[in-house]
Amino acid sequence: MMYDVIIIGGSYAGMAAALQLLRARRTVLVIDAGQRRNRMTAESHGFLGQDGSNPAEIARVARSQLERYSTLTWIEGVAVAASGARDGFTVRTSEGVNHHGRRLLLALGVSDSLPEVEGLAERWGVSVFHCPYCHGYELNRGDVGVIAANPMSVHQASLLAEWGHVTLLTNGVLELEEDAKAALATRGVAIKHAAIARIEGHADVVLADGRCLAFAGLFTAPRNAPVSDIAQKIGCELMETPMGTQIRTTETKETSIQGVYACGDAARVPHSISLAVGDGAWAGAQVHQSLVFPHMARAGTGEAGD
Repeated sequence: MMYDVIIIGGSYAGMAAALQLLRARRTVLVIDAGQRRNRMTAESHGFLGQDGSNPAEIARVARSQLERYSTLTWIEGVAVAASGARDGFTVRTSEGVNHHGRRLLLALGVSDSLPEVEGLAERWGVSVFHCPYCHGYELNRGDVGVIAANPMSVHQASLLAEWGHVTLLTNGVLELEEDAKAALATRGVAIKHAAIARIEGHADVVLADGRCLAFAGLFTAPRNAPVSDIAQKIGCELMETPMGTQIRTTETKETSIQGVYACGDAARVPHSISLAVGDGAWAGAQVHQSLVFPHMARAGTGEAGD
């Protein structure tokens, strides 16, 4: 079967794109590995109409709504290769099955490269976060720790002063210039230079010198990259952002390869469910219009993340 669109990735952005296409009565294949980025998080915040909901439940309801459309095919699996050109792409899954589509939409999601601190990975999405708009309010203006990961941590610590009393833990990662120290001081941010030994309990940071600092929550600024290398395999250009690597797209969400589009966290910054859903909905509509108007010139040269 030749699908109108193959979407790789069935999380929020991928499903939002699929909805637009299905409502345009297009045949859509979604290939989903089932690894939502926020699968460790119990509550989602900042998403209009779903504030405080379990993100797994948001995804479950969304998929059930998509499955009402007869032109949807959903495969739980991993896409390992993609080839071809506009109007004739082939995607192979890890089971060795080939699927064919006229357009390809990459809603891959991203992986997070976390600081190598004992106990941090186990608390990621539970008491260690990256987005203050998603998780800051629930800390009730308590003590907030920011574990330095890269120069973006200075901005993160300064911003988080809106949500609590912030301590920036440089952990040997950052050498702060005097102007950075002064800017943090004006925001009331304390600075601790001691190395971190480990994280215990809910969000207790044990320093190498034996001190233990208790926090209501911790934040860090991980570097991101698409969770799959399938974009590179088909030849899509990547771009660097302050937060990591993402797929380069135009304003219409088309990549450097004609007929291949990308949306969601792997193709824009910053990241949240709200932004992923909006990006996916826009991408779905743009993919549909490329099918309706196949000779329409590639629109725009803007890049996601501008």
